[in-house]
Amino acid sequence: MKRYLFLFFLAVTLGWSCNKEDQAETDRNRIVQYLADNNLTAIEDDTGLFYIIEVPGGAEKPVLSDRVTVGYKGYLTNKTVFDQTAANQPVAFFLDQVIVGWQIGIPKFGRGGSGILLVPSRLGYGDRRVGSIPANSVLIFEVDLINF
Repeated sequence: MKRYLFLFFLAVTLGWSCNKEDQAETDRNRIVQYLADNNLTAIEDDTGLFYIIEVPGGAEKPVLSDRVTVGYKGYLTNKTVFDQTAANQPVAFFLDQVIVGWQIGIPKFGRGGSGILLVPSRLGYGDRRVGSIPANSVLIFEVDLINF
């Protein structure tokens, strides 16, 4: 009986791992296609986050414990906007309280920097639907790091 139980858990674990790897590959393909379709060149880091630095900003960069002030526009790969700050009305928040894609991506900019973050689903909301954002969505953010 223990042997069958072990085999069951092994099969479930392997199946779950394969699904996560398949989703990561699907997300990467979506990002690469989006970049090609829009004639963009991005850097891919070790986490799978893609980013484009348009304005590097200052030499000092925020850390996870910093409160950052940003202006942003968030949209899906089909360009459907799901959130954005109003013109000249940035928002402030602690960096450790947002999606992992932002925790990794925002520190790539210095104060006054701007660019684009292309966030695979596992660094965003994963397999959860959040508001108008479907499960397993690649998220794209145009970000202006105003201060921290």
